Amino acid sequence: MWQDFGNAADPSAAGPRVAALRGLMAREGLEAVIVPRADAYQGEYVADSDARLRWLTGFSGSAGFAIITALQAGVFIDGRYRVQVRAETDSAVFTPVPWPETSAAAWLREALPHGGVLGFDAWLHSRTEIETLSRGLDGSGITLRTIPNPVDAIWPERPAPPQGAARVHDAALAGATSAQRREAVAQALRAEGQGATVLTLPDSIAWLLNIRGADIPRNPVVQAFATVDAKGRVGLYADPGKFDAEVRAHLGNGVTIAPPDQFAAGLAALPGAVRLDPDSAPEAVFRALETAGREIARARDPVALPKARKTPAELSGMRAAHRRDAVAMIRALSWIDAQAPGSFSEIDVVRALEGFRREAGAIDISFDTICGAGPNGAIVHYRVTEATDRTIRPGDLLLLDSGGQYPDGTTDITRTIATGPASEVARDAYTRVLQGMIGLSRLRFPRGMAGRDIEAVARAPLWTAGLDFDHGTGHGVGAALCVHEGPLRISRRSELPLEPGMIFSNEPGYYREGEWGIRIENLIAVEPAPSPDGRDMLGFETLTLVPIDRRLIEPGMLSRAETAWLDAYHARVRAEIGPLLPEGLRGWLEQATAPL
Repeated sequence: MWQDFGNAADPSAAGPRVAALRGLMAREGLEAVIVPRADAYQGEYVADSDARLRWLTGFSGSAGFAIITALQAGVFIDGRYRVQVRAETDSAVFTPVPWPETSAAAWLREALPHGGVLGFDAWLHSRTEIETLSRGLDGSGITLRTIPNPVDAIWPERPAPPQGAARVHDAALAGATSAQRREAVAQALRAEGQGATVLTLPDSIAWLLNIRGADIPRNPVVQAFATVDAKGRVGLYADPGKFDAEVRAHLGNGVTIAPPDQFAAGLAALPGAVRLDPDSAPEAVFRALETAGREIARARDPVALPKARKTPAELSGMRAAHRRDAVAMIRALSWIDAQAPGSFSEIDVVRALEGFRREAGAIDISFDTICGAGPNGAIVHYRVTEATDRTIRPGDLLLLDSGGQYPDGTTDITRTIATGPASEVARDAYTRVLQGMIGLSRLRFPRGMAGRDIEAVARAPLWTAGLDFDHGTGHGVGAALCVHEGPLRISRRSELPLEPGMIFSNEPGYYREGEWGIRIENLIAVEPAPSPDGRDMLGFETLTLVPIDRRLIEPGMLSRAETAWLDAYHARVRAEIGPLLPEGLRGWLEQATAPL
């Protein structure tokens, strides 16, 4: 199994661990420390050796941080995790803090009314984070001090860092050679009068060099830093043992591999103004360049937007991966329908789906499968363990959010499944979520619009009933890379314009704590859209091709256009995926995709 069902977090250990941390704080003259869910590469997913927040608090979500003082301990989480954090942390030790409604600075001002020193690991926070925190603390008497990681100092059994091997990602799948991509970055640097850039995001490095790795679970990247100069020469700072002869030959003479302990020297030797992204680069990298007297040009990672604009080859690979993934998903959905409620559990579903994905050619899952029955479905990023595994009962809503990593693409799909008659309230909410997903799928919009400009379309059917959800509507998705790809989002805070070739999730939802959760998700790619008067318009191509459960729909709530979209979508699923299915599944597909 790729996914395991053990509980790596141990909330019962929180008391002694926090006591040990407070002892270290007292010895170091610190009134507070901040422990983020982050690693030096600022990725959303971290290796076990970097799961400091989980080890300290028990909280296993993919975003958040803790602040510890002598008397208080807060775990800061956004709306996705407000149910989960209460289940995973010891309430006698930690207090959940709603974030961003309550900022770290505001909380610290109350917790430390007389000022004090806040310790932080400069490798685990971006320059933007530290500047924002500093501004929020201005005039409070609270000062910031960089320190060696405080959790590492009290974590004797900390796992070793990952040693995954790098592999070549074929240029035919990428749609460009690494040399072409390096030259494009070099041209961008020359155009801005910059001498070099520093890449700190592993997926940016993987995209630039056409390599993939195995350091981070579910994310095919190598833990590495890289520098690129205006001539296209690359310094790659990672464990040299991760790169075999084939990968080294692929990289060629334009890429020099050096161990991480040479990174600081490499930074000091960079020519000219050094481009660095304050939103993603660690504070420690900024400080190293400043100490070396280098001029810093603050600008977005030069790989971020080119990576988001998928090449025709990447789009082709994503379509092919989604067709294979659809076969696996349809096998899983039909398998679920064949089980008697009460005879199988969430773990059984995860195991079955993973097996079907393996047979479809997946090389990993793209994130731990979220399989939540009944009340577990209301935990937005629920991860089933042996301790929480729920038997699926008659009438449960089953929320299944999953994805696969394939050599040519990455998938992410959510379906909410009926296991028996559902309540009128659940059917109403499901239909509103479906209306929001359809609305965004059908949308046409002028070029230049950002995620924040269109997100309301997916929420409007819920808003009209006074309902909403606490997560973004869509995240960027990589091509055979990370399932969550920045910097673009379909959310109220995303200001970057959408462009053709960008791929997003489309995943509105609704959740009733203690009862059920509903989410419907397809991946969509931005494409040019026709306009009768020749306007420059964009729309979406739907990549995901899997039936949407018709049994939970209130047909009378749908407009004619919405019904027509759903029927056309299901007809496309039949036409494109039906021929790929085993003969015995085609009858199930016909029934699941029958016109509404």
